[in-house]
Amino acid sequence: MDAPIGHFDHAIPAPDALDELTRPVADAVRHWSGGVLAEQIVYVDTDPEWADTAVFVEHYGRELLERSANCVVVAGKRGGETTLAACVVLSTTRVDVNGVVRRQLGARKASFASMDTATGETGMEYGGITPIGLPADWPLLVDSAVVDLPYVLVGSGRRRGKLLVPGKAFAELPGAVVIEGLGTA
Repeated sequence: MDAPIGHFDHAIPAPDALDELTRPVADAVRHWSGGVLAEQIVYVDTDPEWADTAVFVEHYGRELLERSANCVVVAGKRGGETTLAACVVLSTTRVDVNGVVRRQLGARKASFASMDTATGETGMEYGGITPIGLPADWPLLVDSAVVDLPYVLVGSGRRRGKLLVPGKAFAELPGAVVIEGLGTA
């Protein structure tokens, strides 16, 4: 199978790659529903040494820089309560944690969650966290620019491998809220 974007040696529909995914991601693909078919999500095998965006695009295609998204875990705090959420923005932008995220979560303070919290709560590897398979009760904030792309490259739950996902699928994920301006230059 040819990947819809990028230059990868190994690309297969995600339902055929469940053994390559972490348990929460595999479960989400296995139980996928919505307007986008699970078979439209593509798993591509990648070298974990090249997982960081800048190095990644040098090896798999420079056009991926504009078509890649990062998923980060944030913690919003208010009155002793902490709310964990995930944010998905294009890799060429940064999450507006102290503005858009803080207001959306109704938090007094918002910050990036620690690595231990992010990996422990998601069951995913740091550097490979993906919005597919996150805890269903988490808010999932998605920048509208991500949803507008035909395909977006995101993590697979592990540092090895990535997922190519139709942009509109992100709006259908549990807890998803599409927000204009979540990612800033």
